[in-house]
Amino acid sequence: MITPDNFFEQEIILQNSRSKLKPLTEAHYQHLLPIALHTEIWEFTGAKVRNEADFRRYFNTALEERKTNRSYPFAIYDKQQNQYAGCTRYANISFPDKRLEIGWTWYHPALQRTGINKATKILLLSFGFEELHLNRIELKTSHLNLKSQGAMLKIGAVKEGILRRHGINEDGLVRDTVYFSFIKEEWPQIKETIFKEFINIP
Repeated sequence: MITPDNFFEQEIILQNSRSKLKPLTEAHYQHLLPIALHTEIWEFTGAKVRNEADFRRYFNTALEERKTNRSYPFAIYDKQQNQYAGCTRYANISFPDKRLEIGWTWYHPALQRTGINKATKILLLSFGFEELHLNRIELKTSHLNLKSQGAMLKIGAVKEGILRRHGINEDGLVRDTVYFSFIKEEWPQIKETIFKEFINIP
């Protein structure tokens, strides 16, 4: 049984007909590096990956955050395409408040808008609400990233507002951050409508 006390030590594997999430390990580095070197992935993100050294630093940070109980990163495998698709993580975790964030999510550009994001999100949302018994799951993105905002709305997230001058990207750009969320009271209906194709499908 997964509890807040043992969460970070657990080997959490989530999968459905399209997406398989496995805890990020060093073994995933060589699979994810070629994807991460598509620099367009990082246009609106806080982190900026321009070369292998940048990605090594980004990757090591993700592994370290799990060791220090700060986040839980996953490698995303696309079962339909039979290839690794990208990365995501649970972060900003507050079990006392029963909330966390799904973020730091990126995919191979060729796999964007193919359904892999939707398949991945239902795994993370279902586990969060139904296994971890959370009250709230957050998502956020740059105010400039209209594609990401559209994707969040498409899967049923509620836009809550904009935090102005909320962060500074690694390239020095000051960004406004748009917050979205799901809450437990709304999740059953969202799951049964927006994600209905994944219900009861292994």
